[in-house]
Amino acid sequence: MEDLAIPAPRRRRLLAKFTGVALIGFAVSALILHLGLEAGLRPWAARLIALLCAMHVTFLINGRFVFRALTRRRFLAQWAAYVTNSAFGNFYNYWVFVTLESTHREVIGNPYVALLAGSIVAWAINFTGARFVVFGGAARALMARWTRMFVSQRSRPHAPASAEPGSSRR
Repeated sequence: MEDLAIPAPRRRRLLAKFTGVALIGFAVSALILHLGLEAGLRPWAARLIALLCAMHVTFLINGRFVFRALTRRRFLAQWAAYVTNSAFGNFYNYWVFVTLESTHREVIGNPYVALLAGSIVAWAINFTGARFVVFGGAARALMARWTRMFVSQRSRPHAPASAEPGSSRR
């Protein structure tokens, strides 16, 4: 994989930048959660809205400034890949949140503690997917494989076969 060839100091900077953006996403999520709770929403509903808002904010910042890979030409494809990747992280984020919040225990049942715990789980999942799939070379390789599998041979231009070694054909 091409991403593994990145020197260690650069990988650490990438991880630090992603973590910084995750903290921005956490702050957005906490703010939206707080506003939702103050507006009278149930915690699970406020958390869903907060997840969606934070996911879109982090997509834009990560794509543009962390991975420097967000382009107008591939924007929708990258957004779809990021949303799909984030769906996994957000599923576990939300699952941890609801599980802890539903205990109604003083500390772990606190919506903000549950938010923190779920966010840590999602951070690990989302970083891995964003680095290797969404903004890395794996997405391009996967799309090329899907294209080869699902695009008929007739729709592709046919290149003449090369001559075999030892044949008179040139």
